[in-house]
Amino acid sequence: LKHSRAKIEAVATDMGLAYIKAVRENLPKATLVFDHFHIIKLYNEKLADLRRTIAREANALEKKVFKGTRWLLL
Repeated sequence: LKHSRAKIEAVATDMGLAYIKAVRENLPKATLVFDHFHIIKLYNEKLADLRRTIAREANALEKKVFKGTRWLLL
């Protein structure tokens, strides 16, 4: 791509470090765009981790109040 002087302005990819590195090395001026699916997936994973941590540290009353709030947080 560097040698062909392609006029690529943006590259859509997942958030794999190998992909990011390859784009940065070969198309340094291109805007890197992460796809919607992987952003939402990462957000959901982090939210689930946070909820588990809170649930582990909560007492019985706090657990009762916290139960069923997952969809409210999304």
